[in-house]
Order: sequence, then structure tokens, then C-alpha cells
Amino acid sequence: MLNTIQSGSRTPHSLTADAAVNLHWYAISTRSRHEKLVRDRLAGIGVEPFLPLVKKLSQWTDRKVWTESPLFSGYCFARFSLMNSHAVLQTPGTVRIVGSLIPESIPDEEVAAIQKLAESRRAFERHDYLTEGAWVEVVRGPLTGLRGQLLRKANQDCLVIRVHLIQQAATVHIDMSEVQPINRNLA
Repeated sequence: MLNTIQSGSRTPHSLTADAAVNLHWYAISTRSRHEKLVRDRLAGIGVEPFLPLVKKLSQWTDRKVWTESPLFSGYCFARFSLMNSHAVLQTPGTVRIVGSLIPESIPDEEVAAIQKLAESRRAFERHDYLTEGAWVEVVRGPLTGLRGQLLRKANQDCLVIRVHLIQQAATVHIDMSEVQPINRNLA
């Protein structure tokens, strides 16, 4: 799988000196399959967009074709001042600026890490956001169907299987690519 990076290099023309100092990265939630359109439109209004793309071989009905799709479906990153958020929100294809109650900026280091990854030309792909303690289900391999909690033990990922009645548990080493997150109520 080959990967590419798409990022605008323009800065907003309407920014004041104060606003230029307050540029932060934000995640923009987009309409389904509108990520590239939003990226292009943001660049058109002078906002610096960043849309990491993954190039993969897709099977069409009659042939195989290389396609580019967003690493994070439904999201585009943009660097701007909140003073300019209205212009961003008016961009066709934009749904909202991500945040709980108000837009929340993404640390520069996190965006820089994704940019560095994309620029490296090494193969990469999206992975579910899993943390220690997350409830997961095994979806590949001989343990398919098992549900448990993720644990890190001796620098290896483990799946904890619990027997609540006797308050005992077992762990098994597991590859993160074999599991997917589930709702704890289902575990």
C-alpha cells in the first residue's frame, strides 16, 4: 500500500497579525466522501488544509484500480485561527469543527506525526484507536469471537478473559491487528 500526503501551503489572506499567531490545527468533520472537496475548498479560501491519503489497490467489477482515499474517513485537518471559523464552517462539504462543546485544537505534535508518517513513503493504514483497558473482540485467527479487555504485559499486548463468578482471569498474547473495539455493554 502506497501513501501520499496532500496539504495546502497557503495562509489565510484575511488574517490579522494576532490571528496569524493563533493558528492551530483542527479536525473538520466532513460530509460522507467530501474530504477532498473540503481540502480543495479550504485551500481556495486561504486556509491550510491537511488530508493524509492512502493509496490502495481496489477491485472494481472488471479490473483492479489504484485509488486514493482519506486515511481518516470523514475528516480533514485544517490550520486556522478560531476567528476564521465561520469561513471554514461555510465551506461546502463541511459539517462541523470537532470538539465537545466548542472546537478543540489538535496538538501540533500529533498532526506533525501524521504528516511525517505520510511524507515517509512507508506503508501505513488506519487502525482502530485502542488503549489499554479497552474492550475488544478477536476478529481474526484461532481465537475469533473471544471478547475481553486489552492489557499490556511485558511489552506485549494481551487479551484478558475473565470469569467473574470466581474472580479469576486468563491472559493470552494477541496481535493488535486481530482485534477490534466493542461496546463494553456487549462484552
